Amino acid sequence: MIGKVLGNRYEIMEKIGGGGMALVYKAQCRLLKRFVAVKILRAEFTEDEEFVKKFKRESQAAASLSHPNIVGIYDVGMEDNVYYIVMEYIKGQTKAFYWSGFCNEYCDSDIFSTGACT
Repeated sequence: MIGKVLGNRYEIMEKIGGGGMALVYKAQCRLLKRFVAVKILRAEFTEDEEFVKKFKRESQAAASLSHPNIVGIYDVGMEDNVYYIVMEYIKGQTKAFYWSGFCNEYCDSDIFSTGACT
């Protein structure tokens, strides 16, 4: 995926994260000359209609939100069977890194017992 250009606009630079359903990449927007984050549905789910619907619902739900603590959604698309969501890129640590360090140092036993820090 590195080096691929989506929508004739977003050049994929590096992988920065991922989860069970999608991978997240840092990309350069060629039009606006800024970095963006591009969330791409994993290839193994692109033929599964339910996963594609869920991915589209996620993009619509996220785009309807406006809050300082939520990244903005800039664009969505599908190209060559690649489904993607383009969003605001925020430089920093991943939430997994943040929570692992935070919980190891600051969480009390009640939070650990709820599973909030696992």
